Amino acid sequence: MAGRSAIRQIPTEESLRSKVESSLAAAIISGELAQGELVTVPVLAAQFAVSATPVREAMLDLEKRGFVEPVKNKGFRVTTVSADDLREIVEVRTALEAPAMRVVAARLKGTSLSTYRARADRIVANVERVNFKGYLEADSEFHLSLLELTGNRRMVEIVSELRKQTRMVGLTRLRNTEVLRRSAQEHHDLLDLLGAGQGAAAERLLRRHIGHVLGWWAGVDEDPHG
Repeated sequence: MAGRSAIRQIPTEESLRSKVESSLAAAIISGELAQGELVTVPVLAAQFAVSATPVREAMLDLEKRGFVEPVKNKGFRVTTVSADDLREIVEVRTALEAPAMRVVAARLKGTSLSTYRARADRIVANVERVNFKGYLEADSEFHLSLLELTGNRRMVEIVSELRKQTRMVGLTRLRNTEVLRRSAQEHHDLLDLLGAGQGAAAERLLRRHIGHVLGWWAGVDEDPHG
C-alpha cells in the first residue's frame, strides 16, 4: 500500500476522523484500495501518522456507507460493488443529472462562467498531479454546483449520495493517460455548451460523461471520440 496518493500524513489541526474517512473513501472509489482488499486499523494509523482512534471511527463510518465490512479478528475488507449495482447507480444518475442540464443551460446562457471554469481547472490540475482524492473532490463540487442551479435541493442530495456510492475501480490504471485528460476536459466542454445555452447538447454530453463509470472507470474500452 506504500505510495498510494490518497493515503498520506494528515495535519493534526484538521478533523482527523473526517479527513481519514475522506482519504480512504477516495482510495476505495478510485480503486487504489482494491475491492476485496483487507486493511487493518494499526497499519492505516501508521500510514496516516495518527492514533488508532480516528482511523477506527472512520472505518465504522465507511462500514455504514457500505464501503467496508468487518472481518473478525482481522480488520476490514473493502466491499465489492457488482456490475448491476453500478448500472443501477448510473441509470439513476443519468435520469436525474442529464435532463437537468437543460435547466442549467437556461440559467447560465450568456453569464460569466468564471467560478465554474475555476472548478473545472481544479479537476484538470488534479489529473495532471495524479491526485485522485483531489480529483474526486473537485469533480463532485463541479457537478453538484451545477445541479444547485436547478433549485431542486432534494435532487442535489440524492445525486450527492449516489456519487458517494459510485466506484471507479479502473481509475488508477488510467493515470497519465490521454483518456483521463479527455474526461477532465469534458468539464470545460460542458461549460462551453451551457454558456451557449445549448441544453440538449449539454444533456447528451453529460450522459456520455456519466457513462464513463461503466466504461473507462470500469476498465472497459470506449470510443474516445464517441
